[in-house]
Amino acid sequence: MNVQPTSTVIAPPPPRSMADTGLSMVMMRDILLKTMFRMNLDVVSEISRVICLPPTVTQELVDLARGQKLLEATGTLHATSGNEMGYQLSDAGKARALDALSQSEYYGAMPIPLEEYGEQVKRQSIRNIRITREQLTSAMGHLILPPDLLANLGPAVTSGRSILMYGPPGNGKSSISNGIRDALGDKIYIPRALEYSGQVITVFDPIIHTKAEMAVDDPSSLRRTSNRFDNRYVYCERPTVVTGGELSLDMLDLTYNPTARTYQAPLQLKSAGGVFIVDDLGRQAEPPQKLVNRWIVPLEESRDILALQSGEKFEVPFDTLVIFSTNFHPNEIFDKAALRRIFFKIKIDGPGQEDFLKIFAMVARKRKMPLDEASLVHLLKVKYPTIDNVYANYQPIFLIDQMIAICEFEGIPYQMTPELIDRAWSNMFVREEAIEH
Repeated sequence: MNVQPTSTVIAPPPPRSMADTGLSMVMMRDILLKTMFRMNLDVVSEISRVICLPPTVTQELVDLARGQKLLEATGTLHATSGNEMGYQLSDAGKARALDALSQSEYYGAMPIPLEEYGEQVKRQSIRNIRITREQLTSAMGHLILPPDLLANLGPAVTSGRSILMYGPPGNGKSSISNGIRDALGDKIYIPRALEYSGQVITVFDPIIHTKAEMAVDDPSSLRRTSNRFDNRYVYCERPTVVTGGELSLDMLDLTYNPTARTYQAPLQLKSAGGVFIVDDLGRQAEPPQKLVNRWIVPLEESRDILALQSGEKFEVPFDTLVIFSTNFHPNEIFDKAALRRIFFKIKIDGPGQEDFLKIFAMVARKRKMPLDEASLVHLLKVKYPTIDNVYANYQPIFLIDQMIAICEFEGIPYQMTPELIDRAWSNMFVREEAIEH
């Protein structure tokens, strides 16, 4: 799919000095010592890569630790590392590293101060996105949708505000949510970790965040223009978090690891700059009203409140397009105050007969199943009247895949017959009957 980027995100500039990182000297020094201790690193180029600071800033940090007698030069040059000077922890450095590890096991990439991250969030906000009808159509080209649906979805996505999609099951609410994600198209910068009040909160999650390909510099070029950003961030596709019936309120809080003594960002912070899809709303352990109440302040004020183990509360940016998807009517699961907070409400209905036939033909073509007029007439005139001619988008795929499975089992070419339609139909619905126990 070739969807053009819809915005140009300004990259966070790399720090030119230790002061530019926004972190305290003690925190940076301790992370340096812990990283060298845990990973057995001894040259600046390798340390620079792991702690994600430029070599000049890393050297400044190494010199600071040397001045405090925590590091010492080994007096050997490493031929494999461009004849770099080697460094090792002194006895005092090892003692300090162990003491620092007892307070927090975090080492590796230097974190981003929360306040600085807030500025980057503004630069790459989901609300800066401007999606055209063509981009949305392209991202959803595999779906057959009513014309007025895109007209409603477009303004909702472009606003970056919350969306509630509701309607009968099996009509593509999840597919539409994924299409919205695909339409975003551009890239943003995800922090590896954040720092607040001396605490480290890890954010980058390879399960959620997809690294984007970067242009590679020509090593012989005098001007190196690409990859010039703060490497404490990872250049990624706009993230998408999809949750369903497993979503619980505690998943929206900081997770504290008592062994490592670090925090992990909650799902909505990991999805900052992207999309948070709450699928199957109403199937969670907590009632929908309670879940939406948790989002009221974030949805209205673009800020969320999190709490440390100590009980201290603090603000983090909330910059996420939240999409709620439910098979229930909104009035059944929300009060009016909650509904008012959800900016767009879009009903996703089942297709009419004409669109149903288009979907059926498209699926049959993809599955290499030849269409048969007598079978289609049987389906429309005999089977569908038994369910009041209520069509759903999932049904063509279900029926055709059932017929394919039967053909493969019977060892016959793919074909469509009224008899196969009947066999496929019997698996789509369960007959109401009493079962003896």
